[in-house]
Amino acid sequence: MYAVIKTGGKQYKVAAGEKIKVELLDAEVGAEVTIDQVLAIGSGDGLTVGAPLVAGATVSAKVVSHGKHDKVRIFKLRRRKHYKKSQGHRQNYTELEISAVNG
Repeated sequence: MYAVIKTGGKQYKVAAGEKIKVELLDAEVGAEVTIDQVLAIGSGDGLTVGAPLVAGATVSAKVVSHGKHDKVRIFKLRRRKHYKKSQGHRQNYTELEISAVNG
């Protein structure tokens, strides 16, 4: 059984036992998180699609860790104009382990 969830403005296809990295959540390490924004649930050949959410469906997950992604380099250059700008960014994330898909 799998589900398509929405968190942090992004959509993820998840199944029980998987680990995913999502946008930073306000939860302690080891805490149980319930995600109720489920867009679709599928098992085998059947698929239930919500409009926009599946009623009564939830996904349970455990917070494994918090961290930062690899650095993204931003470099801007205007040739012959003596303009160079260098910048970097590391996005925060929360790693979740999916424990159950309910619904």
